[in-house]
Parts: sequence; C-alpha cells; structure tokens
Amino acid sequence: MTKEWAWGGATGAGVDVAVIDSGVDPAHPAVGSVHRAVALAWDREAEEVVFDDGPHADLYGHGTACAGIIRKAAPDCRIWSIRVLGERLTGKGVVFGHALDWAIEQGARVVNLSLSTGREEYFGMFHELADRAFFAGTVLVCAVNNVPAPTYPGEFASVISVAAHDGKDPFSIDCNPKPPVEFGAPGVDVEVPWLNGGTITSTGNSFAAPHVTGLVARMLSKHPHLTPYDVKTVLRAVADNAIQHE
Repeated sequence: MTKEWAWGGATGAGVDVAVIDSGVDPAHPAVGSVHRAVALAWDREAEEVVFDDGPHADLYGHGTACAGIIRKAAPDCRIWSIRVLGERLTGKGVVFGHALDWAIEQGARVVNLSLSTGREEYFGMFHELADRAFFAGTVLVCAVNNVPAPTYPGEFASVISVAAHDGKDPFSIDCNPKPPVEFGAPGVDVEVPWLNGGTITSTGNSFAAPHVTGLVARMLSKHPHLTPYDVKTVLRAVADNAIQHE
C-alpha cells in the first residue's frame, strides 16, 4: 500500500471535517470558508450547556490554525467550526463532551480534536463518545497532551492519537510501535494561520493532529467506504517508518 493509493489525486471533496476548538475564522485566506458553525458554552446561572447555531469568531486563533493546516491537505473538504474554547484557550469538559456528541450525531466524517482533558471524572463520558464515533463511522483525530499526563479521548484505542515530530513534509507521518501515542506528524516550529489574517510560528501536538486530519479527509474522499479501523490501518501502512515495525 502506498501514499498514492491512499490519497493521491484526492482533495477532500465531499468530506465533512469538524474542528472542535476556539472557533474558525472563515475570512482567513488559509481557511476560505466554513460550512457549518456552532458555539457551545457553559451557562453558570442555568448550570447547563447552551448552544448557539451560526457564525462566530475565533476567540484565540487556535481553531483557525488547525483549520488552515487541514485545508493544505484537503482543500475541498467542508470545514465545520464547533467552538468550545474561550479567549484563554480554556473550557469545560462537559461542553467539550456535548460538542463531540453533536458532531457525531450530525454526521461529521472526521473530527479534529486538538484539545483534551486529563480529569478522571470525564473518562467514562469520553470513552463512550469515542466508541459511539467509531461505530458511527466518524474518525476522531486527537492531539495528545503536550506534557506526560492522562489525555482523554486521545488515549483510547478507537481514536487516532497524534504527537508532534520535527519533520516539515505535510504528507509525512511516522507510526509509533509503543502506543498510546500512535502517530507523529509535523508540529515543531510550524507556520500556522492565526487571527486577523496573519500567521505565527509555533510548536505543539495541537498542530500535528490537523496534519493527520487533513490526510484522513483526503483519504476518505478517495475511499469513502473506509471505516475508522481501516483508516488507522492505512495510515500505519503508509507511515515513513512502517517497515521497521512490520
């Protein structure tokens, strides 16, 4: 199996990619457009998650960065912006969970999760959501924690977990013979889109995950019948160091 077979000639057309993050700026030239947009937040008075369907801003820049990276590999995919993080790039686990639940229910084909939680009380909720996504045919691509710590849902076998490596080729990934981190992708000193139409150079697993998300979207536009299990298998087969672990 080769990269050419996996995604050669594909553009991500017909694939819905949800970016659960700080929002996505559709006006940024690296993003171009947003197909759907919803924002979720915690209402302290009502003590419940509130849902706002419609256009919104990126409150930090992080979501726009992820969407722009995805666009490089899959320029014709349909980006969904699902905002759960605020101006300090923080949010509540229950809001994150509701957002993921909504993305699965609405039929997103791929979900980019450049965020996670390490809080044990959310282990069960995210485990159930990850399993539900798997059986619904929704591929979850998760950045693992930037520090050694629990990371949910990135540690679950039903998702594709990603950490940063120092390569620059956006079509280059490595596989890890000793999970829970399964794949490495560019995420060290990468130039990414940011607020006000600009760019920054930054490092983090957050920026490695959307590289893989873009490749998954590209793959699914060429092979729409693939299951999440199939997708992970193909990624491992075309990884640059795959032969070392066969």
